[in-house]
Amino acid sequence: MKENRTAPKTIHFHGRPNPKQKVFFESRAKYTAYGGARGGGKSWALRRKLIGLCLNYPGIVCLLVRRTLPELKSNHIRPMQKEYGEILTYSESEKAFSLPNGSKILFGYCSCDRDVLRYQGQEYDIIAIDEATQLSEYQFSIFKACLRGTNAFPRRMYLTCNPGGIGHAWVKRLFIDREFNTGEDPCDYLFVSATVYDNSVLTSADPEYVRSLESLPPKMREAWLDGRWDVFEGQFLTEFNPEIHVCDYSVIPNNVRYYVAFDYGFDMLAALLVAYDREGGLYVIGEHCESNLTLSAAAEKVVALCSSYDVEYAVASPDLWNRRQDSGKSGFEIMQAVCGMPPMTRADNRRVPGWRILREYLNSKSGEPRLHICKNCPCLIRCLPALLCDRNRPEDASDEPHSVTHAPEALRYAVMSRVCVRPNNSCDFRFPNPKSSMSSLFD
Repeated sequence: MKENRTAPKTIHFHGRPNPKQKVFFESRAKYTAYGGARGGGKSWALRRKLIGLCLNYPGIVCLLVRRTLPELKSNHIRPMQKEYGEILTYSESEKAFSLPNGSKILFGYCSCDRDVLRYQGQEYDIIAIDEATQLSEYQFSIFKACLRGTNAFPRRMYLTCNPGGIGHAWVKRLFIDREFNTGEDPCDYLFVSATVYDNSVLTSADPEYVRSLESLPPKMREAWLDGRWDVFEGQFLTEFNPEIHVCDYSVIPNNVRYYVAFDYGFDMLAALLVAYDREGGLYVIGEHCESNLTLSAAAEKVVALCSSYDVEYAVASPDLWNRRQDSGKSGFEIMQAVCGMPPMTRADNRRVPGWRILREYLNSKSGEPRLHICKNCPCLIRCLPALLCDRNRPEDASDEPHSVTHAPEALRYAVMSRVCVRPNNSCDFRFPNPKSSMSSLFD
């Protein structure tokens, strides 16, 4: 009697990857980011990559994350049911797809820090984060810790991203600027840049979408169409342009005078060494940005930054003049007592007026801007364009992501220490004496 064997069913998936999607599929980096502009075919590529991994590694467990559950359903769950429904079984209670070979794709959302805590201690072989710039660096770090296990499956994370959002700064740092912190291996990170022009399926099917991107205002067009990471929707200091404001040390004129401005917190000291000339121009010629410093250790770093210059004064946040409960001394007293510390003065820390003054210094429409930043200040250069607008107060910068706010805050203190108001309410940008009455242009 012949054995009745049924040939395995062959399933054909529609769609061919474009060249950029193919690079994304072939990446073996631990962390691969794909995108940069709108319409680059990111979501389709992410879904196809996960399906391919599930078919190739029976029993593998993948997690697909987006900011909200409704976004997951509309952008991934329903499209995957339509594209791959023959091999997927969906569990609404588990929020997961199962494949016949034992592989799984779970879906998770993360709209705030409270959400990400649900993933602590979990283990996944593959983690995919769609629209990664909508997550904070803290949330990203929690997911990185979940990428683990004892089996032989690959451990990889795949991200899609566009410029802008709360995670703009860390995505840009890792994948665009490739500036790595201690413990981060450059070989682990790969960025695949794609624009709508790389997605021939979309450009052929919907040419109006391309024209709509091309007709956007200049700044938005550069971010959404060209995928530029130095301009994006929600950017606070759109006046800052590295090509205009970043300079070599050689451009600093003779006969300048020096002072230092700093923002201190245990999470970050951001100190800027600033030169000013007779015409009111400012030049940031050095910086020191470091975390986990005590007050006295931070003061020593400021002293070291100023050591080769005749620094007139140090302007710092007024909260350093508050007395500390643990010692009964103020931060000002502790820092000022460090040998070599320049005379400290309280900053005018009014936020909206300060940002307005900074915009005036950055303004280059009428010629040369009043503010230049030397190339040896990478932290300030990276953080200025990463500041976001406050959602509730557009004239103020958001305090999130907090990691990019320290150096710009120090710069705001710096410019506010160089202005005063004349009797006719006009602004004098050449105010020479920071110890005199310092008033803002905007009361």
